Amino acid sequence: MRESKGSVGIVGLGLIGGSLGLDLRALGWSVQGLVHRTATAERALERGLVDAVSTDPLCLSACDLVILALPIPALLAPDPTLLKAIPRSAVVTDVGSVKQPVQEVWRSLHPRFVPSHPMAGTASAGVEAGQVGLFQGRPWIATPEDGTDPTAVEVVQKLAQELGSQWYTASAAQHDQAVALISHMPVLVSAALLRAAGDERDPEIRRLAQCLASSGFADSTRIGGGNPDLGVAMASSNSAAVLKALAAYRWSLEQLEDAVLRNNWQQLHLELQRTQELRPDYLEVSPSDAV
Repeated sequence: MRESKGSVGIVGLGLIGGSLGLDLRALGWSVQGLVHRTATAERALERGLVDAVSTDPLCLSACDLVILALPIPALLAPDPTLLKAIPRSAVVTDVGSVKQPVQEVWRSLHPRFVPSHPMAGTASAGVEAGQVGLFQGRPWIATPEDGTDPTAVEVVQKLAQELGSQWYTASAAQHDQAVALISHMPVLVSAALLRAAGDERDPEIRRLAQCLASSGFADSTRIGGGNPDLGVAMASSNSAAVLKALAAYRWSLEQLEDAVLRNNWQQLHLELQRTQELRPDYLEVSPSDAV
């Protein structure tokens, strides 16, 4: 019988929650899952995502750490029975992609809440989506404020690093503007690209484009073709930052369009040369570059 490092409760066993369960069990944690549906609970056990699972929030009563792997709307309007069931002594963190509104809701709900966001994912969702090693080498950012329990932050940091993640901290506002630029706004840009192709009025050209589309188009449109509920939740809960990012994108697109309109190929070459130089900065960031 393996010795447990502690008891962690994971609320929600989709891609992030299920992947956390697989990795934490392998690391020696005792994992208690909480889900809405009995069928999901049964499948989570079959897949080995958890040691135990329930649809009753009281299952969290013995947990040292509770991870809220819930959609943003559920984080912003938490179930009262869930709040009542989480031990006051437990460290609580979330995995939401927006931090400021979540922080505003939860700072008064639990004394050891640490807002955080593991930057990892795939196009899959649901109880079948969890996979081993999802967080390895990926950023995990927390947004503690002055009143955040420092010992709770240390627990979440240790957890993230144990999972192989690169640890970052920033203010909630900094986080939300940064993810608007590299995550939330790109969803809308990708959706616009899909819409531009899908709205082509000539059916023969549209069908030909579908036949010719390959990896470049697939890479550019992957997130725009994802879960609509997730896209709406990100945009609606981070609208100011998303609008600021979209304004910057629109201005950049206009500069490229202007170069084409004016047949200014030298200017276009300079613009594309600059973007070629910029791209590695967003793919090769080391932990020492953290905010």
